[in-house]
Amino acid sequence: NAKVKYCAHIQNLGWLRYKGDGATSGTTGQELRMEAIRIKLGNEITSQYQGSIQYRSHIQDIGWENEWSSDGEMSGTSNRSLRLEAIQIRLTDDLSKNYDVYYRVHSQKFGWLGWAKNGESAGTEGYSYRLEAIEIQLVPKGGSAPGSTENAFRGAKVRYETHIQNKGWQETVNDGAT
Repeated sequence: NAKVKYCAHIQNLGWLRYKGDGATSGTTGQELRMEAIRIKLGNEITSQYQGSIQYRSHIQDIGWENEWSSDGEMSGTSNRSLRLEAIQIRLTDDLSKNYDVYYRVHSQKFGWLGWAKNGESAGTEGYSYRLEAIEIQLVPKGGSAPGSTENAFRGAKVRYETHIQNKGWQETVNDGAT
């Protein structure tokens, strides 16, 4: 009887089983990209409140999806080998008046980031880092976050690359890296 259920589509593994209420969906330590996600509400919530859960992803080479997915629809891509880099999740109608949705992601190179909530971005943008796992929880409106809300999202401010004699163009780096 989870309040919120979600499943990730992971490189080489496909769709994982649904997890709920803060459990981890995805992998850590395996260097596998999350390619898509489905999120839905449990019966306990849908029978008590009007509203839905909506979400959209930031996808490799595409950017933020224009449309929000909802109630178990797929966000991301299928059969394209593209990584998710960030996600936004929000609640609507009466549901949003009674609950906050918190979520955090495990990102390549950064590991677990802080908890975002109610439509904020979680993950990275401008680094080309993959999401590897996610945790999502519904918390009664105004309740405490499940953990730290610091650094839920990392956006590269500056990206650059150099061309070196006899070596050509080097890998793109971010924010003060050599």
